[in-house]
Amino acid sequence: MPSSVSVIIPCRNEEKTIHLVLDALFSQTYPHEFLQVVIADGFSEDRTREKIETFKTTHPGFDLRIVDNPQRIIPAGLNAAIRASDGEVIVRMDAHSIPNPDYVALCVDALERGVAQNVGGVWNIQPGNDRWIARSIAAAAGNPLAVGDARYRYTDKAAYVDTVPYGSYKRELFDQIGLFDETLLANEDYELNTRIIQNGGKIWLDPKIRCAYFARATLGALLKQYFGYGYWKFQMLKRYPETLRWRQALPPAFLLGLVVTLLVGLFWKPSLVLFAAILGLYLLVLLAVGVHMAIKKSDILMVIGIPLAIITMHFSWGAGFLAGAFGIQKKI
Repeated sequence: MPSSVSVIIPCRNEEKTIHLVLDALFSQTYPHEFLQVVIADGFSEDRTREKIETFKTTHPGFDLRIVDNPQRIIPAGLNAAIRASDGEVIVRMDAHSIPNPDYVALCVDALERGVAQNVGGVWNIQPGNDRWIARSIAAAAGNPLAVGDARYRYTDKAAYVDTVPYGSYKRELFDQIGLFDETLLANEDYELNTRIIQNGGKIWLDPKIRCAYFARATLGALLKQYFGYGYWKFQMLKRYPETLRWRQALPPAFLLGLVVTLLVGLFWKPSLVLFAAILGLYLLVLLAVGVHMAIKKSDILMVIGIPLAIITMHFSWGAGFLAGAFGIQKKI
């Protein structure tokens, strides 16, 4: 008999995409009689809740539940959904994602074979809309220069890794190591994976497990997202300093280095030459990446868009990390 599965989804104000993930989950190859979906809604102020209720009405045989998330933060929503769920296997999903039809089946198969304690797949990153900057952001979000060794964004090789998006777990895991950390507004999945590894578990990334992910559509939204990533990563590092990876340390180190060389240059002119050389080389590399991606995607505006997106990702992540390091409080 197949394992019972609960797909948990935290959401707030996702009226534009909630129907897409629900349609994708309804289309899963995993038997519906062993599948349920639990959505933790953070008191959405748009039509998200209405669209969920409409889906329930039009799909009466599908086990779809809604619970409240009064804290309106992702880890609290995940925990509320886990507590309200019944499945032997927990599969995390987000409201702006579209899992492939075999997503749940492949996750469950790997877990039941004992491959790892957390199993996940690769993002197929999509633009948030059809404008040129959104297309550029989506392309940049899957480029190693922008995201380092975050292999779930681009790899085609299965491997043990430090984290995966939208993980899947046996329910018993949460009894052993606890739920998601609600003191973190981001990086809650990375923190959970750290506890898994510290308790002798493994994280498995399988590129056959695929999910479409809608990237942020504007540079402003991207800046806010990556500043938060950097800020909350530092908060996590205060407890787990050994988890720092080069891809996470490089942006704040680069940003801090630029600021220091610029300030020193106010008193010692050779430092300004160094500042200009470093920044110039950085921009040339980004331009080369932009040209390469523009040719590859047949999208000339990526020559500008890719560098803008990567600069936003690097500098906002670095600034968020440094804000956390210097004790600057971030508002929710």
